[in-house]
Amino acid sequence: MMQIDKELDTRGLNCPLPILKAKKTLAEMSSGQLLKVMSTDAGSVRDFQAFAKQTGNELVGQESTAGEFIHVLKRR
Repeated sequence: MMQIDKELDTRGLNCPLPILKAKKTLAEMSSGQLLKVMSTDAGSVRDFQAFAKQTGNELVGQESTAGEFIHVLKRR
């Protein structure tokens, strides 16, 4: 089980808001810390994959259950 340092609830928000909120939250975190983002936007799966590639933050996990998408990012 991963030690999550911060959780961000973006359920009900559509692109690009989950990414923008995650970017802002990651900027306040220390290198190596984990951010868990909860979303209901199906497009967030590919959005967070692209975001991780572009920013150098590591996407350590993604899962989906019952219309909810969980993304775990490791701060670079």
